Amino acid sequence: MRLSNLADYAVVAMRAAAGHCGSTLWSAAQLAEQTGLPVPTVQKLVSRLSAAGLLRSTRGANGGIRLARPAAAITLADIIEAVEGPIAMTQCSDGPSGCQIEHNCGAKPHWPQVNRAIRGALEGITLADLAKEEEAA
Repeated sequence: MRLSNLADYAVVAMRAAAGHCGSTLWSAAQLAEQTGLPVPTVQKLVSRLSAAGLLRSTRGANGGIRLARPAAAITLADIIEAVEGPIAMTQCSDGPSGCQIEHNCGAKPHWPQVNRAIRGALEGITLADLAKEEEAA
């Protein structure tokens, strides 16, 4: 299992935001420069992360972005779900998926438990934890 590039980039951007966007506003261009991500990618991420309530974005000459809540109150699950949608290992977790063996699948009833375990593990890691690890490196 791998995260999409966009979800990976969201984690990178949020780590940078945790270190720099707490008290001052940063632009998407500054965040892109800090992370090495392309500006259009950062703009897309800012839009999705803002819609999910993880970043607060203000437009205009005095605008910029900052965390919408403390880094300790944002989890890795929050960031991934903001970009990927609900955490689910299989398509059939959310309902009919068009899978050819769905009607005969013995594993399907167990996927919700697996999904909860993975989400629980990701909820146990906060953005503050990720920022600390960055500082310790």
